[in-house]
Amino acid sequence: MHNRHLPAFGRRFWIALCFASIWGANLGDFFAHVLGLGHLKGLPFLAAALGFILMIERFDRFAHEAWYWAAIVVVRTAATNVADLFCGDLRLPRLRVSVALALALTIAVALVWSAWRRSAGRGTGIAADRKRLILSADSGYWFCMLLAGTLGTMLGDYASHDLHLGDAKAAVVLSLPLACLFAAGGRGRLWLPGFYWVTVVMVRATGTAVGDLFAQRGVLGLSLSTVVTGIAFVLMLLIASAHTSRVTSWEEN
Repeated sequence: MHNRHLPAFGRRFWIALCFASIWGANLGDFFAHVLGLGHLKGLPFLAAALGFILMIERFDRFAHEAWYWAAIVVVRTAATNVADLFCGDLRLPRLRVSVALALALTIAVALVWSAWRRSAGRGTGIAADRKRLILSADSGYWFCMLLAGTLGTMLGDYASHDLHLGDAKAAVVLSLPLACLFAAGGRGRLWLPGFYWVTVVMVRATGTAVGDLFAQRGVLGLSLSTVVTGIAFVLMLLIASAHTSRVTSWEEN
């Protein structure tokens, strides 16, 4: 994904990722249950959607973040269905699958980071600064994002169901370590690959609990929650983009 389509790395990025995680949790369940695709049949459609986004993005010469966030939502939706496929359809233990996913994510991040560093060192067009290494949004990045999203979904469901906290308590409990990560992430620590991906996993875990809470029949219900969280995500991006444009215009003047 070209640099002109990557988001600025900062507070707005993490807020948008939180909103995308909640919406993606609802979208995954919407695909599986409301559209009747199940946890497996919807995955080829999501893979095709991601491929379409990454292909069309190459021809877009305008600078904006829409392609990046569209890909994030698609990958997050797929991660929800992959997690539910493992532990719902296949009935695999969530804790064991979570350990396996954590190991796989660690290995994938290490390999991808090593490849990024070698490419930057050879001057092959990938910028050497940590932001571009973290947010290069290449195939390795999206694979890691799928692993992180699946692991986060597992952890969110584990807290809600296996620990019997329920969605509301799980959302509160999971938000505490996430808040600690945000608080400790100053002075560039969120640029570190390990810190970045652990935070992404916790965003996904918390978003799963929050999304499932909104989707309960006594709250909004799945269909309405999917619409509401989607609108909230898009509005947040539009408002943040307008604010950034005003700040940039003011600084230039």
